[in-house]
Order: sequence, then C-alpha cells, then structure tokens
Amino acid sequence: MEPVPEDWHRGLVVVAHPDDIEYGAAAAVARWTEQGKDIRYVLATSGEAGIAGLHPAESGPLREAEERRSAAVVGVTDVEFLGYPDGTLVESLALRRDLATAIRRHRPDLVVTANFADTWGHGQLNSADHRALGRSVLDATADAANEWIFPELGESGLPPWRGVRWVAVNTMTPTHAVDVTHTVDRAVLSLAEHTRYLEALSDVPVGQQARAQVEMVTGPQPGFDAERAVGFELYFFD
Repeated sequence: MEPVPEDWHRGLVVVAHPDDIEYGAAAAVARWTEQGKDIRYVLATSGEAGIAGLHPAESGPLREAEERRSAAVVGVTDVEFLGYPDGTLVESLALRRDLATAIRRHRPDLVVTANFADTWGHGQLNSADHRALGRSVLDATADAANEWIFPELGESGLPPWRGVRWVAVNTMTPTHAVDVTHTVDRAVLSLAEHTRYLEALSDVPVGQQARAQVEMVTGPQPGFDAERAVGFELYFFD
C-alpha cells in the first residue's frame, strides 16, 4: 500500500456531521498540521438530530461548539457549517453547488471526505447522509473546475478551481495510507471533545470511548510500514 502524497499545502475536509472527521481522519489531520499544512473543515449539517432526547434546536449549536473545539485540538481553526438538515441529505444540485462553492473559495490541493459506501462492512448500513455527501463531494470537485457548471459562481467572483489533485476517501477499502503512529493521542483528545454526543452513546467514560474508537480505526494497514495508520481510497483529479 502506498502512502498518501504529502507534497501539497492546503487540504479541505468535507463531511456530513460533527464527529465524522474524528473517527479516524483526525489523526491524519494532526500529522498534516504538524507539517505546516493549512487544513480547513466544511460540514454539511450541524448534527442536530444526533443526540437522542436532546431537541435539535439545542443539539445543533452544542455540536457545532464541540466540533470547533475538536478541530482546534488537531490544529484546525477554519470550520464551516452549511446548514443542511441533519438526516435528510440528498444528492442534489443545491448540495453540489454549495460544495463546489466551498472548494472554489478554499482552493485546496487535497479534498478529504468520509466513507460513502452502502455499508461499514458485515451488513452494517452506512447512513443516508454519508452516502449522499461523499458522492456529492466527488461531483462537486469536478464541478468546481468547470467554468460552465454553476457559471453563476464565476460571475459572483469565484472562478473555477482546477487545483484539486486528489480526493481522499476515508474508506473501508483503502488504496493509500497515512502514518499516524505519533498523532493517535491527539486524535483521541479530538474525539473526546464531542463530550455530550459520546455521553449519549454509552455509559463508558468519554476518554475510554474515544481511545477505543480511535485505536480501532488506526490499526496497521496491510503492506504499509507503520505501527498505526489511517487508510484512504484516492481519486485522482490532476
């Protein structure tokens, strides 16, 4: 398995919900920010439907705050929320346009997103939001580079951005990997910032939950020389 290329400067991580980044990819983000790379986050929803018993009007702002704290732990200060309703994302032209807008505005070399396969393996269904968001990220990356798709973006001062070289999908079937042996602890702390969310999932202390989850998704990758790694499937755009 080959390493994810690291000869780039700016990365844009695009996911559906707060905490999506922290279940694995944040360990890679921590490595990249330590290298001096400029990493930014865009989230389609605020995760407001994600905490049982807590009304979305209260949950949304709380989860946004948890995500901002979580991002700061791994060196990310630029965090945007697009405001789509949690749980009902669809592959729409509106979503593609908003994601293409973000890509044109941030001008990344690398775009990172989460698993959008139908399952997590072994018959465990992936969420509808994840499936819709990931496919839309791939389409929006191409849209962002095409002057004739969403031409109103160019007219409003956002010219096409053809600088994305890869989209890296944090998938169950990786083709490339990132050595995160020395950033696992920061990833654990990052996930643990989702305190209220994790407390709703289990009575296990938040720190223990975070440690178990991050260690589960950062194990060794076949054919990759690292004690701990995060796997990605790479789509090439240059």
